[in-house]
Amino acid sequence: MTEFLLVGSADELKPGDEPIVVEINRRWVAIYNIDGQFYAIEDRCTHDDGPLAEGTLKGCIVECPRHGARFDVRTGKVLSGPAGTVDVPTYQVKIENDQLWIGVKRA
Repeated sequence: MTEFLLVGSADELKPGDEPIVVEINRRWVAIYNIDGQFYAIEDRCTHDDGPLAEGTLKGCIVECPRHGARFDVRTGKVLSGPAGTVDVPTYQVKIENDQLWIGVKRA
């Protein structure tokens, strides 16, 4: 079951802005607005736990600022090392009444 948590106004994050980072259930989550589409991934490189939100975003690909591992923010899929084959967890995002909601799975 997925519960959605309000994280702010969708207007706070314009396309091309730096991602916003929020804490959800003791995990940091980076939220991106890419051409009006919102994506949320855990703000943690699977190589060495570096903060992905501080990395460079080109299109939908974020590069970790520490060692250059690359991930697709739409899917969390690792695209290049040194992260190996471990993808970054992603979160469902929805916009309702101009509010930004992040989906969290509940047991």
